[in-house]
Amino acid sequence: MANSKASKKTTKKQGKKVAVRKTTSKVVNKTAKKETSSGMATISPKVINNSDISLEGLLRAGCHFGHSVSKVNPRMQEYIFTAREGTHIFDLIKTKAQLEEAIDYLVDSVKNGGKIIFLGTKRQATEAIKKAAQETGMFYVNSRWIGGLLTNWLEVKKNLDRLEELNKKLLEKNPNLTKYEISVLRREQRRLQDFYGGLVGLEELPQNLFIVDPKKEQTAVREAKRMGIGVVAIVDTNTDPTNINQVIPANDDAQASVEYILDQIVKALKKVKHD
Repeated sequence: MANSKASKKTTKKQGKKVAVRKTTSKVVNKTAKKETSSGMATISPKVINNSDISLEGLLRAGCHFGHSVSKVNPRMQEYIFTAREGTHIFDLIKTKAQLEEAIDYLVDSVKNGGKIIFLGTKRQATEAIKKAAQETGMFYVNSRWIGGLLTNWLEVKKNLDRLEELNKKLLEKNPNLTKYEISVLRREQRRLQDFYGGLVGLEELPQNLFIVDPKKEQTAVREAKRMGIGVVAIVDTNTDPTNINQVIPANDDAQASVEYILDQIVKALKKVKHD
């Protein structure tokens, strides 16, 4: 009996997934028709192919999946295409347009010497965030956002300088240091590395934050607003986009979705460095 119940539950779940997949496979054509009929003729299937970002790529990465309808933030309604089996589906035409706009915004900032901190502390984003920062020569926080990182920058800079000092001191292998002294320095180094390792080399406040899941990183969003720092973020259906300068409406819970969006941003920022 237990096996029979488990089998029925699995079948039901699979049925829901198939239903959602059937819906999302129609998103591209239906949203294109919807935008055209509503007078937004500038967004058409021909225009869609003008960049490296594709609707199919967004779809395959699962960028279209939002949260359950009961968790929706009303301010995200404009980016939602439909709902199926209790789950909201993003309008990928709008996701693509917003992603392209966000990339242009970041590219312009970097061209003018702007620095970016990539922030993502949820499990699905930590590695992708670190990789994106390293590949673009930027900075990252992927363990925990330290309160006051932006608003109390002078103290943070002292910690960064101390971390760099420790890194050099431990590399030199000073024979005058005892084993105990070395172990104390290493403990301090590890602690500072955990908090600030991705920010080493940052000499002043950044011009922008790129955030995965601003609902989880509300402290960072508030600090950025207070300091006049731009915020670009992957925003899911359950999040208030009010304080985000550049909203990328997409699934922020799936690793593939986060990686796809970051890959597009990395490609664009790398081109800036080569030009």
